Amino acid sequence: MRYSLPDTSGVPSRRTHPASVATPAVAWQPANHWRPRSAWARFALGVALLAPIGLSAADYQTWITGNPDDARPAATRPGLFLSGGGGDVAAAWRWFVSCAGGGDIVVLRASGGDGYQDYVFREIGGVDSVQTIVFNQPAAARDPQVLAALAAADGIFMAGGDQAKYITFWRGTPVMDALNAHLRAGKPLGGTSAGLAVMGGHYFSALKDTITSEAALRDPFDERVTLGQDFIAAPGLARVITDSHFMARARLGRLITFLARIETSGVSEKFDSARPARPQILGLGIDETTAACVEPDGSVQIHSEKKGLAWLVVPSQLPEKLVRGQPLAVRGVDVIGLGPETRFNLLTLTVDRPAALRRVRAESGRLVEDPSRP
Repeated sequence: MRYSLPDTSGVPSRRTHPASVATPAVAWQPANHWRPRSAWARFALGVALLAPIGLSAADYQTWITGNPDDARPAATRPGLFLSGGGGDVAAAWRWFVSCAGGGDIVVLRASGGDGYQDYVFREIGGVDSVQTIVFNQPAAARDPQVLAALAAADGIFMAGGDQAKYITFWRGTPVMDALNAHLRAGKPLGGTSAGLAVMGGHYFSALKDTITSEAALRDPFDERVTLGQDFIAAPGLARVITDSHFMARARLGRLITFLARIETSGVSEKFDSARPARPQILGLGIDETTAACVEPDGSVQIHSEKKGLAWLVVPSQLPEKLVRGQPLAVRGVDVIGLGPETRFNLLTLTVDRPAALRRVRAESGRLVEDPSRP
């Protein structure tokens, strides 16, 4: 079965492993001041060099496992690693490491610890080093050592947590510039949960807390519906808004609300002749323990640890009613499940062998099946 998307006028984890304790910053002395005195001590030192080295600063913490020098792999290639959170996807991580040429992986977060160090370096393997940077304050986004680590990274991955911190700490800063320079250099970028949430050309910032589908459908202008754009310029995602933990947290309704709001931004709530002729933005929701790997040609491969799917949400028409304080009314929203056997291209918007296909509408603050078929 093949599903043809409507013409859209050019639309192109939180870690579950235990975190080790960060060691405090230390002032290293020159090497000739001390050396191991026994074979056992020399062996122990060699083992320690493979363990995470933790450094702390008021603005950030960082850990490095593996070779601290710049690996400079022979080749990296572009790729987007879009993970739904709730657990890691080993096959997707291996693909991401391959895109990075087995070089230096940098994990960014604004909470948590070093849980990715052991997982990526030992369980996934094949990398020169893994460095985690936890941002404690916005000032870290201008720290020279942080920026140097991003410039040298062969692959950058944004962990889960709170996307409001990512937007507050990074948007409009040298970190944002570094992320986009990384993409322009043809290197892979990934994100899970909150990290995934900020990868689209449009995003839900959660600056006023999260919101459920029920609340968003009941009032699409609820103050918690905080949307933004112009953060990460990922190829193929300019006209996409992403969401994570998709089916586990019943987020279809809120994603449809986000799409309705984005489509009519800058237009009167009662609509007028300035509104676009048809929807231009797509939604991409990803289930837990599931990831979409996007190749440079736009082709997408879905991987899942627990039979999850990615969900393409495609409005076929603009909202019938989008009024402050009143339930959203919109018809003809296609919801296409993308599984491991699906062939989907994010640039051409072709879908072959969808894993699921339905059409819904929003009315009276809830979603119901739309009798018209896609």
